[in-house]
Amino acid sequence: MFVVATAGHVDHGKSTLVRALTGMEPDRWAEERRRGMTIDLGFAWTTLPSGGTVAFVDVPGHERFVPNMLAGVGPVPAALIVVAADEGWMPQSAEHLAALDALGVAYGLLAVTRADLADPGPATARARAEIAATSLGAVPAVAVSGLTGAGLPQLRAALDRLAAQLPAPALDDPVRLWVDRSFTVRGSGTVVTGTLGAGRLRVGDELELAGADEPVRIRGLHSLGEARTDAAAVARVAVNLRGTPRDRLGRGDALLTPGRFHHTDLVDVRLAGDPAADLPATLTLHVGSAAVPVRVRPLGPDTVRLRLARPLPLLVGDRALLRDPGRHHVSGGVRVLDVAPPPLGRRGAAAARAQVLAELDGRPDLAGELRRRRLIRAGGLVRMGVPVQVEPVQDGPAYAEPVAGDWLADPGYWRRLGEQLTEEVARHAREHPLEPGMPVDALRQRLALPDRVLVEALVRPPLRIHAGRVGAASADALPEPVARAVRRVRAEYGDRPFRAPEADRLVDLGLGPREIGAAVRAGALLRLADNVVLLPDALDDAVRVLAGLPQPFTLSAARQALDTTRRVAVPLLELLDRRGATRRLPDDARIVVT
Repeated sequence: MFVVATAGHVDHGKSTLVRALTGMEPDRWAEERRRGMTIDLGFAWTTLPSGGTVAFVDVPGHERFVPNMLAGVGPVPAALIVVAADEGWMPQSAEHLAALDALGVAYGLLAVTRADLADPGPATARARAEIAATSLGAVPAVAVSGLTGAGLPQLRAALDRLAAQLPAPALDDPVRLWVDRSFTVRGSGTVVTGTLGAGRLRVGDELELAGADEPVRIRGLHSLGEARTDAAAVARVAVNLRGTPRDRLGRGDALLTPGRFHHTDLVDVRLAGDPAADLPATLTLHVGSAAVPVRVRPLGPDTVRLRLARPLPLLVGDRALLRDPGRHHVSGGVRVLDVAPPPLGRRGAAAARAQVLAELDGRPDLAGELRRRRLIRAGGLVRMGVPVQVEPVQDGPAYAEPVAGDWLADPGYWRRLGEQLTEEVARHAREHPLEPGMPVDALRQRLALPDRVLVEALVRPPLRIHAGRVGAASADALPEPVARAVRRVRAEYGDRPFRAPEADRLVDLGLGPREIGAAVRAGALLRLADNVVLLPDALDDAVRVLAGLPQPFTLSAARQALDTTRRVAVPLLELLDRRGATRRLPDDARIVVT
């Protein structure tokens, strides 16, 4: 299906032309038919000579109904511009063309109507000259008469050629269906209509209503007046929603693929039109079928920040337009550069932001986004409209390997974080020499990281994480006073590995409770009980000695074989029991477990 919106001055025959092409009445309201003037959007369709289908979104031409016109044009990829031969170019012709240009519509066709009433030549020449200066460029022109039917075959053929020029629809893209009508059908419930510009819809699909927390489900689909089980872009669709009240949604709302869009009320955009400095403080932003008041903050010569009156599901690269409803003036088109911009709280932040925006063109750029944001979840980028591929695929989108979970990081920033982590751990060790390392959560705060898994991912040897702290992985990193005391223990007791220094000797060596704790955590000493410590290889040596005894053996035999005291032998054997190296028998004898 090919969808085209009409555009043009009031009473230039847009609805008459659609009626003549389709045999359908696009004006839905009795008031429209009584007054002979389109007030709201109308819809009709017909089969083209090629066998394809064209669906028309017929828009009002009166200046009072420009918002309705923009709601119909916003989601549509092509336009049929209508100019009457007997009146020529008119004010609303110019405003409608300015709107098409602001939205970046690049495909179109000129129909010069009432060719039976006046020479279409002058009107055609003027209209083509005006159109050529816009995003539409040079367009074909056909002179027609909706009354006599003259030129209609040529217009149908031109529509066929226009349809062939349109780019292939993005069928794998997420759905964002801007609602242009909402109503209730007895026995079915709420129905919304819109132009499906990308993606696919299926009966039973779960969608997300923009701005609402609850999902909605498709109960039924219609397209071109027929029930469908599915619909693919580009198409006019009517969607019957299961269990959704009529007052929950209306024109300007959107149905979305869940989890694929960022709802934002703050965007930075590039303006094409009036200089940023000349814009009034408040305007209306038109995007899709939505019209939302915005507050305007100029940043650079052609960049502004917009504060929306309500959040919208916007993506990087979206096209929209700004309009001053009081002056009936299109201020210009905008291209969305950032849907999650940083705050501008510091002096000079706006000027610095303008420099950043000057380098952006509205095309999603994974490497650039990572460089600017430094750290972000992959899903966050996807919801902004930045494609992310976490594994390399030939001819696929840009590739980025997550640093932890689904977190992505700019490589340079991630490298600097690692260096900073090492410095913070070293500083903490100097300031707190007897602590076993720096707490992970304290590191997270010092590095300003949003998730502790990022801290864990940054830890590299010789650092390690133990018991929620980041510190040195070996005794070599002990504070020098503690390391010196451990060396003295090894020198004095190395040839008597099962003799433990008495409490007063530990004090003489400089090993108080905190120092012993630091040495034990580093693996430099083995604690059997309070003030009972051995060298760390004592356990393995004890098992070898005890295995040489007749089995089972008693506590006394073990004490004599190990050449130690009961003060050491009792907790040593109990520790071996807990570790499964020995087993205690009912008569209190033990055996070595092989």
